[in-house]
Amino acid sequence: MVKKESLALLLGYLNNQMEIFHRLLALIAKKDTATEEETVYLGYLLHNLYCALEDLFREIAKTFENTVDEDPLRFHRQLLKRMSLEVPRIRPRVITPESYEILDELRGFRHIFRHSYAYSLSPEKVLHLKGKICARWSEIEKDLLRWKSFLEQHIEE
Repeated sequence: MVKKESLALLLGYLNNQMEIFHRLLALIAKKDTATEEETVYLGYLLHNLYCALEDLFREIAKTFENTVDEDPLRFHRQLLKRMSLEVPRIRPRVITPESYEILDELRGFRHIFRHSYAYSLSPEKVLHLKGKICARWSEIEKDLLRWKSFLEQHIEE
């Protein structure tokens, strides 16, 4: 069983990340792709949103000793998949299959954004992803709030 102190620390981290998510989403909602610079900036914000989520997922995995392979080719995909799984008698799943689907698309975009040195971002694709994230963020936030309740419950036991 995980110590209450570790759960409290994770809860604090979750609360901090939620503030970061809201700040990034506010910026994302305002941005467009009218110019190449705006497309790149919106891509940067979407990239940062996924990285902030992944940082939270890494802390969850670390807290619950739910380690993932550090192989850089599989790490990101494996970590996201782990968050969609319940670990019996250890922790509930963090995200639903519906949230996994949209976050996996954002994860794929993050990979392209990070590794596309000679590739121009498609304004249409970036705008499409922005629309999906903004339209479906409430599902992801619902998962995170459900998980927050799980942590709070276990801290108070």
